[in-house]
Amino acid sequence: MKIVQERLTVTSTGMRPTFHTVTDDVKAMVERSGVKSGLCVVYSRHTTCAVMIDEDSFDKAYTGLTYLQQDLVDVLEKAIPMCRKEGQYMHPGPELTVFAAEHGEDKPGTLNTDAHLKSSIVGRSESIPITEGSLELGEFGHIYFIDFDHTRARERQVIVQIIGE
Repeated sequence: MKIVQERLTVTSTGMRPTFHTVTDDVKAMVERSGVKSGLCVVYSRHTTCAVMIDEDSFDKAYTGLTYLQQDLVDVLEKAIPMCRKEGQYMHPGPELTVFAAEHGEDKPGTLNTDAHLKSSIVGRSESIPITEGSLELGEFGHIYFIDFDHTRARERQVIVQIIGE
């Protein structure tokens, strides 16, 4: 049994959710691994980010997102509005605000409750079977790493672990 782990670094824009298409990078990792039969896990350790598989809808909205991505953002926005002001959500409370300040984060940087909730709903990982050395994504499947945190631009790590023979 072989286990290979790699990381990708992506840079999010801030100001709105950022979708990163990581499909080609993950496919290249699977190829480099030499695993012919197994499992590939694509994971976010960031609690305001998510990983999902969907198709590419090609057409783009004015935001730069594809229509399908924009539709997802719009649906989630209706259920979980962007955190725009202190007190909109219970989180962050006074203890977290102090903790964040002690770790170099300013008050506006803590106003990302919506990103935490959206990440929890979409999910922080995808597990994709590997058959005959290829990811079982289907004809139209693409892997997306989504940063829902709008508070600022930042670098994020996408963890890819490949397990198999």
